[in-house]
Parts: sequence; C-alpha cells; structure tokens
Amino acid sequence: MYGCDKRAQLVLLAAEKGLVAADIGGIVRLSEESVRRWLKRYEAEGIEGLKDAPRPGMARVVTSEYREQLIAAVRRHPRSLEQPFSRWTCQRLADYLAEKTGIGVSDETVRRYLALEGIVLSRPQHKISSPDPDYEVKKRRSKRSETN
Repeated sequence: MYGCDKRAQLVLLAAEKGLVAADIGGIVRLSEESVRRWLKRYEAEGIEGLKDAPRPGMARVVTSEYREQLIAAVRRHPRSLEQPFSRWTCQRLADYLAEKTGIGVSDETVRRYLALEGIVLSRPQHKISSPDPDYEVKKRRSKRSETN
C-alpha cells in the first residue's frame, strides 16, 4: 500500500473487518460519502486507485543553478559583490538573486534553502551609539532612573 493515503489504508482495513461506511467515516474523520468513494475506487482500480494524486499548486521555481548561486553568494561578503551593506539577510539575498537570476522568491524560501545546506543567518544586531562623549554616563543614569 506504498503511496496510499494513510486514511485510505485505514478505510480498507476497517472495511475488511466488516465495518460500514458510516462507522469507518467516524474513525478516520471523513464523510460517509468519502469512505464510499474510496471503497469504489479500490474495487474499480485496486491499490493504484488509492495512491496520492499530484496536488495542484505552483511549480517549483528554484532551480539547482539558483541554489548554487545562493550558496556562493551567502559565502561571500556582500560588499565584494558590490552591495551597499556589510551583512546578508534572507531578504537581501532574495533581492540580490532575483536581480541576478530573474527568479523571485520570498525571504522564507531563501531561509529554507540555506537551512538545507546547514547555513543559518543571524539577525543583524543594531547598536545604538552617539558621538556625545558623555553618552555612556547618561545611558547608565537613564537605566538607573527607569529601575527606580
């Protein structure tokens, strides 16, 4: 039954034990009509009729070439690729590669493909500073007044 929906397998096993469609539907959380459809498909097509059908949806747009360019880019310093920043983020990589390859993907897609390669980008750390020579003293005073 390889490739079959797990619920389809349960439907067949329950039917083999003599349960009726209404009872089977309650077990597998399907309508009685769905159970009957699966049983009819099994009778007509055998096990092949229960295999998972391809799901509709957008075709994969990330190519192996895109993945190679992604890994190559993330391993280089952004400024060496003439980018105006010093750290990569997933969004910056997505934008950079969209310009280079013409393939536009979300930052989450970039994150997932990097994770497949064992690469995790840390979020940029922003440090607040000031040219004021007394900044650190004022900052400590401010923190003390917040806790009191």
